Amino acid sequence: MAQDDNGQTGHDQTSKPFKLRSQRWFDDPQDPGMTSLYIERQLNFGMTRAELQSGRPIIGIAQTGSDIAPCNRHHIALAERVKAGIRDAGGVPLEFPVHPIQETLKRPTAALDRNLQYLSLVEILHGYPIDGVVLTTGCDKTTPAMLMGAATLNIPALALPGGPMLDGWWHGRLAGSGTIVWEARKKLAAGEIDYEGFIEMVAASSTSVGHCSTMGTALSMNSLAEAVGMTLTGAAAIPGPYRQRAQCAYHSGVRIVEMVRANLRPADIMTKKAFENAVAVASAIGASSNCPVHMIAIARHMGVEHDLEDWQRVGADIPLLVDCQPAGRFLGEAFYRAGGVPGVMRELLSAGLLHGDAMTVSGKTVAEALADVPEPDREVIRPIGRPMRERAGFIVLSGNLFDSAVMKISVIDKAFRDRFLTDPPDVFEGKVAVFEGPEDYHARIEDPSLGIDERTVLVVRNCGPVGYPGSAEVVNMQPPASLIKQGVMTLPTMGDGRQSGTSASPSILNVTPEAAVGGGLALLRHGDPIRIDLRARRVDVLIPEAEMAARRAAWTPPALVHKTPWEEIYRSMVGQLGTGGCLEPATLFLNILETRGESRHNH
Repeated sequence: MAQDDNGQTGHDQTSKPFKLRSQRWFDDPQDPGMTSLYIERQLNFGMTRAELQSGRPIIGIAQTGSDIAPCNRHHIALAERVKAGIRDAGGVPLEFPVHPIQETLKRPTAALDRNLQYLSLVEILHGYPIDGVVLTTGCDKTTPAMLMGAATLNIPALALPGGPMLDGWWHGRLAGSGTIVWEARKKLAAGEIDYEGFIEMVAASSTSVGHCSTMGTALSMNSLAEAVGMTLTGAAAIPGPYRQRAQCAYHSGVRIVEMVRANLRPADIMTKKAFENAVAVASAIGASSNCPVHMIAIARHMGVEHDLEDWQRVGADIPLLVDCQPAGRFLGEAFYRAGGVPGVMRELLSAGLLHGDAMTVSGKTVAEALADVPEPDREVIRPIGRPMRERAGFIVLSGNLFDSAVMKISVIDKAFRDRFLTDPPDVFEGKVAVFEGPEDYHARIEDPSLGIDERTVLVVRNCGPVGYPGSAEVVNMQPPASLIKQGVMTLPTMGDGRQSGTSASPSILNVTPEAAVGGGLALLRHGDPIRIDLRARRVDVLIPEAEMAARRAAWTPPALVHKTPWEEIYRSMVGQLGTGGCLEPATLFLNILETRGESRHNH
């Protein structure tokens, strides 16, 4: 066994003087025994020594697509175009699977597996001979998981989004992924459609390969991956079936080889300025309320200071420019044709609202990358001076119930504002109806004894990272059918879980700390008076402090039932949504190849 420079047998190989990291496996003349072991099994499916020992970069393709991850499944085909680009640029591709995530299929929630996919990517990138990696992204949690893993390793990395589905249509009008579900639920509650009609209406939005066509978490997070500099310019919004998507895959393969040769790494790209750019873009596109959670998680794994106050400071006053569901009318195809993320960033840059000197994977700064971007289609991407809505970012709230929560201002429509936020302006006072999770909500929402009316805030608790576990998208609760039939289609809602980015509900979300760990929502009782003041950025329960103290003294933690080993491991390590919902011990592992070195040999 070879010794490293410190005289340790089989330990850290980082200090060995190789041009490429992969040569530590495949071409170490000082250790022919281990080199032969690493090489010989790679030959059994037709690879050659010439490929592995030619000094060509070994490029990984992190494959998130599979039959149980249909939003990303077309990455299986796109990977062939990535490989072609890698080979044409002089690299050698190695495709590998990571733990799958499918938002619509995984129980109890796909968010439980974001950190698991992150861990699987970190272990692969650290333990295998990979010089650079193309990250296949798409469905909601895959994008942050991939970027978190790339941040931890800090090897050259580039994200390849899968793109949205083609536009859906139902009865002659656009049917957006997810968004149509909430509309269909109201129609079902009002008796306008039956079970078969409900399924048919919802399925109308699923038209082709790709992720959600609305500005839900998938399109939002891929747009922010572009905004933070980690995709090729224009990559985020190309619809999955378009030829430009496969062409983007090819160009991504070419570019990652160039990045390895230039040693352009995530730390050069995902800087404080880059995250501030992402916040500005999030407000302008009407991004999902899940984005602050994920972007904070990526930043923590990158070692960049970025928190909810950055979202308030940078994003709150940015106008909404993109007319895309759920905050607007159109879907992903129109957004792409109108100019996509580059069209939005062009507007923000021209108004001095972006850091033009932030670096991107293209090797160009933001300003350089946007220099030739044409004027966007003004029906879909509005100019700064004529936005969809002024001051449309997220508002970060606190109060005597929690330390932090977020509310998406861009989806507060006129009807909601007129009904709930006019007397006095931006303030709502009412009472709470408290539910112990979505099952309790569905079981009791129609119970007339609850007295739910127009002055009621629907509250759901025990739905956060620890309580659910994973933090479920269940906060966007609809009113009882009796109110819907009266024309009250929405009530204020609040919870320690999340909601789908495809929902137009202006909920108070991501409440931190959650009820399951002793947060203030655990102390609420049905009928408690509550005050929501958006201008003061506060939510307060209006009961005496002595009563709150007595309730806290009487509170006992809920019994947590772990259905799988991962659920127990996850709950024991996960942080709160306000700080990214990370596995807290994992956030200490920064730039690990440089700070901790390579692993020892396997034999």
